[in-house]
Amino acid sequence: MVKVKKTRKGLHNRFELMDGVLLIVLVILASMIVIPFVSVIATSFATQKEAAESPLMLIPMNPTIDNYHRLFQDPRIAIGYKTTLMILLLGVPLNLFLTTSLAYGLTRTNFPGAKFIFYAILLTMLLHGGIVPTYLLMLELGLSNKIWSVIFAYGVNTFYFIVMRTYMTSLPESLMESAKIDGAGEWRIMFKIILPLSKPIIATVLLFYSVDRWNEWFNSMIFLRRNDLIPLQLVLRNIVMETNIVNSLSIAGPRVPRFTEGIQNATIMVTMLPIMCFFPFLQKYFVKGIMIGAVKA
Repeated sequence: MVKVKKTRKGLHNRFELMDGVLLIVLVILASMIVIPFVSVIATSFATQKEAAESPLMLIPMNPTIDNYHRLFQDPRIAIGYKTTLMILLLGVPLNLFLTTSLAYGLTRTNFPGAKFIFYAILLTMLLHGGIVPTYLLMLELGLSNKIWSVIFAYGVNTFYFIVMRTYMTSLPESLMESAKIDGAGEWRIMFKIILPLSKPIIATVLLFYSVDRWNEWFNSMIFLRRNDLIPLQLVLRNIVMETNIVNSLSIAGPRVPRFTEGIQNATIMVTMLPIMCFFPFLQKYFVKGIMIGAVKA
């Protein structure tokens, strides 16, 4: 009995030691993520002199909002917000409609050629036509230099479609059969039964598409040439490029407008804050949706 107790006590201490090691590792990993994020926030509220003297700042000694004030004096920021919100509000509903309807259609066992279409869609993850055919298509449709070219260039993400289809295949087939017996059609089954039961995966895919649309810049750079249609991410890219050019010029004097470290970090916060505010409302659905949707993938 004494040996058994000693053994159990040894195992208990061993597990406590492992828990402590695991906790230390997790704290180190969390610090590697949190500390740079806190430093970005602190530097965005710091003066130019303080930001230059402290590469890794956690608390500014003389906090100021001058960086944000100078940033929003640039009219491109307002144009970027307006264009990005247009892309978000017009593009995400289109993405969700196409993804949900396609996923539901390919879960139906009586759909002719469903397996062939599914594997054809999977093939697009490996093979893609490229940007040149897409650009020529937008020219042919007369959408070049219009906001619709950016919206229509990105329809269905294959990975998000697979996750949603996997989730829908896990729903009981008897529900759809009962609805058909009651005389419901496919659209009624989809909107009245499938979509209400698919709230977790819809919220997950909604978050994915929202982040994608918010970070949209490449298609905008290809299709848009108007200064009044520059999205926020492309504006920030131009600011960073101008920063590198101005900082590399030896002739740049005090009269040359400079985008300091504080202003660059302020642009990061301006970009991140809206999507960070959007995430908590979908957090309760996010983990459940992505885990259930990936079980059979």
